[in-house]
Amino acid sequence: MAGVPGVRSSSLGWMEEVPGLYEKPLPERAPVVCVDEKPVLLHADVGPLRPMRPGRIARRDGEYQRRGTANVFCGVPPKAGRHFTKPTPNRCSPQFADSLVEIVARYPEADTIHRAMDNLRSHNRKALADRFGEKMGGLLWERFTVHSTPKHGSWLNPAEIEISLFSRPC
Repeated sequence: MAGVPGVRSSSLGWMEEVPGLYEKPLPERAPVVCVDEKPVLLHADVGPLRPMRPGRIARRDGEYQRRGTANVFCGVPPKAGRHFTKPTPNRCSPQFADSLVEIVARYPEADTIHRAMDNLRSHNRKALADRFGEKMGGLLWERFTVHSTPKHGSWLNPAEIEISLFSRPC
């Protein structure tokens, strides 16, 4: 977004910029990683599995015991054919900062890492500065070129699409 320190963006609008980013060839020195997070419910089975038998798959009872919630950060390099996840207790700023460090570690030779993500309040330079100190947090933040998906534009983020699969039965 123009005028926001640490956020570099092109003169294109969001609707043109983000898909254009995905169309570029897969660069080694400037990879593209889409990022999103999803809260998940933790369940425990109450009864035993009904075992598999000829002509039938194993089945779970629909009853469960709720065991709280957690969060999963997901990074998807759209043209690389892989993804990485980081489960965390919640989605607060320190966990977001830790997930970015893992992305940086995956691309040590990159000049910049193009990061496409939504505009959640904790997705900012301050999260890194608070977690790792002003100097180190600033250096980590500068490793990224941030591309924000528009509000109500989740369909523009492959990470958001992929992470939605966590909530779908297979």
